Amino acid sequence: TGAVLPLDPGTLRRVAVIGPNADVARIQGGGSATVIPPYAIGPLAGLRAALGPDVSVEHAVGARIRHRLPPVTDADTRDPKTGERGLWLTYTDPDGGLLHEELRGGGRLLWLDDPIVAQAATIEAVGILEVRESGPHRIGIGGVGRFRLEADGVTLLEDVLVTDDPLGGILTPPERWAVLDLTAGQEVELRLRHDFAPGLSGTGFVLGVDPPVAHEDADLAHAVALAAAADVAIVVVGSTEETDSEGHDRPNLSLPGRQDELVRRVAAANPNTVVVLNCGSPVLLPWRADVAAIVMAWFPGQEFGAALADVLLGRAEPGGRLPMTWPAHEDDPQVLSTIPVDGRLDYAEGIHIGYRGWARSEAAPAYPFGHGLGWTTWEHVAVAVAASSPAGAEATARVTVRNTGARPGRHVVQAYLSRPESDVERPVRWLAGFASVLAEPGSTVDVDVSIPAHAFRHWVEGVGWRTEPGAYTVHVGASSADLPLTATITVGPA
Repeated sequence: TGAVLPLDPGTLRRVAVIGPNADVARIQGGGSATVIPPYAIGPLAGLRAALGPDVSVEHAVGARIRHRLPPVTDADTRDPKTGERGLWLTYTDPDGGLLHEELRGGGRLLWLDDPIVAQAATIEAVGILEVRESGPHRIGIGGVGRFRLEADGVTLLEDVLVTDDPLGGILTPPERWAVLDLTAGQEVELRLRHDFAPGLSGTGFVLGVDPPVAHEDADLAHAVALAAAADVAIVVVGSTEETDSEGHDRPNLSLPGRQDELVRRVAAANPNTVVVLNCGSPVLLPWRADVAAIVMAWFPGQEFGAALADVLLGRAEPGGRLPMTWPAHEDDPQVLSTIPVDGRLDYAEGIHIGYRGWARSEAAPAYPFGHGLGWTTWEHVAVAVAASSPAGAEATARVTVRNTGARPGRHVVQAYLSRPESDVERPVRWLAGFASVLAEPGSTVDVDVSIPAHAFRHWVEGVGWRTEPGAYTVHVGASSADLPLTATITVGPA
């Protein structure tokens, strides 16, 4: 919350939407969990649609983070027959007979256990590429098997791509490309044919186009100039399905490429800089004190751009809370070891994993487990619990909170337990329950937070779950590190 968000559309004339993830719908990580939706809306498209023609919404990449060919999208391709956005696919059998036709929204295509593919021998994808920038374009394919790629009827590539890594064939398939010099406004019909052995129920490939790449310094300078001339700069940074994926580890916690530099320079040029984080796991945010606001979008799904616009413009409140701790420095995470020894990795943290480990550490995170802001502010006024509870019974913490801001809002009240004097090993504190509450500006409301019986239990090897009788402290607040209220409850013997 602050002076910048939510944005007031009535005061906006120029908005700069900047970053490598600004003009794409980065909606999921990579790997076997990939789901290809019929369409996806990126931040730039969502904001342009929401703000309308009276607001100039301009775009600059600023920093590039992809090393592989970016798949074409429905924003830059259309079916040559109907004009619908995307690629037209045809499936034919070994005799050339038509099995199926359909429209797909982009150039990353994957089939798993598909009955139509099991009958097919060829899949052909065709689309009109609408060229946005003048200059040399890399146009190519990624996949495993036999491929032929044509541009306006001229064969660019014809090759058999192979790999000795079955997982890599899906996550990072071999690529081939050709370079075409294209002109902004030009239209090129791309046709990709993939032949494979009949009987396979799964396959996949990528049809990709990489537009002209300016020098990195020129990209940054363009973004900074755009930000300086705008009423607000929205910088969408994050990762890709290449870096947030199963099958490999991240080399560090930093944003890929020169994204940190991009944020710093844009923030220096425009004090109204809002950063949108579009990634699937924590990253370091060394510039977090230099920007007006940070919105954590994660990998949000196919309506990404529309939903983001609703949040930025105040039509919806960002109501999420962090499900993990975000470190301030590379060496801060409370993970004892990530390197297997003789093929074995021991989780030596035991019960002190995640936010529980941070509670034992002297390191202060950038953002603690459970943290999250909305459009208003809150005061935790009081908490009341029953003085005692029988073992195996649910307890309830009644919490009084006050909306101290100027807007209605939703708050998530969190309850944690502790038991410093215990005969068993315990975390410093552990999450016991949470509940959300809505309140108007200035109003005071009560919310009941249920604390289930299992929150008081501990595991005894060879025996099972047991409840240790005695006094437990209930801590209540807005996150694992912001717990201003306490109460005591005594649990009876089993």
